[in-house]
Amino acid sequence: MTETQTTIYIKFFSAVDGNSSNALMHLVDQYVNQKYQKIVLLISSPGGSVFHGLSIFNYLSGIPVEVETHNFGSVDSIGVTIFSAGKKRYSVPDARFLLHPVSANLQAIIEENKLEEIIKGIRIDQNNIAASIAKATGKTENEIVHAISSRTTLSPKEAMEFGLVHEIRSSLFPAGAQVVSINQS
Repeated sequence: MTETQTTIYIKFFSAVDGNSSNALMHLVDQYVNQKYQKIVLLISSPGGSVFHGLSIFNYLSGIPVEVETHNFGSVDSIGVTIFSAGKKRYSVPDARFLLHPVSANLQAIIEENKLEEIIKGIRIDQNNIAASIAKATGKTENEIVHAISSRTTLSPKEAMEFGLVHEIRSSLFPAGAQVVSINQS
């Protein structure tokens, strides 16, 4: 078997939500069950649901195959956490990464205890995001929390210096590679 026969390329061009995360994890399950040895996640995402993004990160980090990630556009918000699941992480030259604080959309009358619960949840989510990115970059969780709080935007070169990206390269996959797509709106 050649590398192109044992590697699957999954293009994730989507916001992170229930539908896109279920589609991604279903594809991952399918290719793990087919004994693929490597999954390359080609990702460009505006971010989205923290719940789903952390679940994807933990899932990709725990599967018994090699995972690589490649930013082919913009990887924003919780997308950076998903990107961090790659043991090797690449970016095209004309891309970006955006880190920002976790937020909640409150459009209702909320009692004090519920508000405290929401705030605790935001803090835990932010700490979990910081821990996942810290593992990938070799930075401390406090350094990542500071980068998140500062609404940090990184070019690919800056992302390399930050430890998020291992290499900048334009080529996404070799000719003849099997590529499947998740495109959600």
